Amino acid sequence: MPVLILTIIVVAIFFLFAYLIPVRLWISAIAASAQISLFSLIGMRLRKVDPFIIVPCIIMIHKAGLNVTSNALEAHYLAGGDVMRVVTALISADKAELNLKFAKACAIDLAGRNVLEAVKTSVNPKVIDAPKSGLLSAVAKDGIEVRARARVTVRANIERLVGGATEETIIARVGEGIVTTIGSAITYKAVLENPDNISKNVLERGLDAGTAFEILSIDIADVDVGRNIGAKLQTDQAEADLKVAQARAETRRAMAVAQEQEMKARIQEMQAHVVEAQAEVPKSIAYAFREGKLGIMDYYNFQNIQADTKMRENIAKTEPPKNKQPGDNN
Repeated sequence: MPVLILTIIVVAIFFLFAYLIPVRLWISAIAASAQISLFSLIGMRLRKVDPFIIVPCIIMIHKAGLNVTSNALEAHYLAGGDVMRVVTALISADKAELNLKFAKACAIDLAGRNVLEAVKTSVNPKVIDAPKSGLLSAVAKDGIEVRARARVTVRANIERLVGGATEETIIARVGEGIVTTIGSAITYKAVLENPDNISKNVLERGLDAGTAFEILSIDIADVDVGRNIGAKLQTDQAEADLKVAQARAETRRAMAVAQEQEMKARIQEMQAHVVEAQAEVPKSIAYAFREGKLGIMDYYNFQNIQADTKMRENIAKTEPPKNKQPGDNN
């Protein structure tokens, strides 16, 4: 029984020792001449630092001849940084003779930027399409639409990588410069003849200010002629003017119809007054007879005049108009 208990204790101590001290990593560090003690490995375990990440990084730094302590690597690991990426970026920057310090690399990594990609972009500039897809549309002064796409060659500026604007800002600024340059052109032909003027004008604006990149060149990759925006706007304006004129004409027509109806109503009213006045004539004649102011002969003469007037009116209604003879001025 005591032998069994002793065996269990020995096995437990062995597994605890194997967990606290990764022997293979320690042997690898010794083989690489990296100064890592057993107590350092135990301390990493106790501080909840993964030695399988820190030890390979220490070996890489030692082989590259960089001066970075294991405590600095552990601190960056505990801060939530990507230690392997930072170490790889430091080695790449050192080989490319870039002035990148460990503290700066840690700050870039903790800021959420890919420090390794930044180093690679500093060594090998990348090309950004502006816009990312399709063509950018702008209208020249003659009303013709011109569509263009630029390719921007940029290099990462490590000093401004923390807090600097990203690629989207570069694309937006380049697009704004292209639209402004095309819009200031007299005709679309000037843009097609000298597309390099767009590159020059945009490049002179200093679009990389406040960004994490340095613009090396701006090249116009594609230029195309689009629609005649000016003619379309004029057509739309003409249609709008036509609709306004039609509305005004309809208003005038409605007013004329209303005025015509009003005049007809007034005519009817006047005719009613005439009929009313004619109805008073027999009364007046009878009154004149009673008062002795109108004789019988005067009445007959009045009747004859009325009959003659009616006859003339009927003749005027039935007689066709006479054709005017040539040379007749009357």
